[in-house]
Amino acid sequence: MPLLGPADPLPHVPRRVLVAGNAGAGKSTLCQRIARQHGLRRVELDSLYWGPRWTPRPEFRADVAAFARQDAWVTEFQYNEVRPELLARADTLVWLDHPFPVVVGRLVVRTIRRRAGGVELWNGNQEPSLWSVFTDSEHILRWGPRTYRRSRTRVLALVDDVVVVRLRGQAQVERWLTGPLASVGEERAR
Repeated sequence: MPLLGPADPLPHVPRRVLVAGNAGAGKSTLCQRIARQHGLRRVELDSLYWGPRWTPRPEFRADVAAFARQDAWVTEFQYNEVRPELLARADTLVWLDHPFPVVVGRLVVRTIRRRAGGVELWNGNQEPSLWSVFTDSEHILRWGPRTYRRSRTRVLALVDDVVVVRLRGQAQVERWLTGPLASVGEERAR
């Protein structure tokens, strides 16, 4: 299948949508917007993965499998152990391929806001101390930039398996939401 851009018409009405991108790209935010715009069920995979005290939940794979079996949904394309199952059911993958400075800037702002505001994330967890960025190699502010190129390689390998819409920058996201995605929403309503 061809790699679609922000103005390209969609070949079908999306029913099961994955949103790919780096940490800080805006996957969760876009999932919320797609879910609201098209009435799709949305599950944030982090909420299924993380248990209390940042421990992985043993039920994660079973929960994702049950979610993926549903007829219509939108979620993030993350977590290696469930990507194949999600991809097998998805009909559309939206790729947030934002420039590196945009992603890193968003990630820094998001992390600081969450930490400073004491925001509860999933199952009672909060962002770790900002100082831990210096001691924890897996801190999101170190992990996110380190894995930036990996996302591109992973998504480009999938172009033959699913419709992929590539969006670079927020202007393209807005163009796609109000253009091709809105158009198929009108078809759904008919």
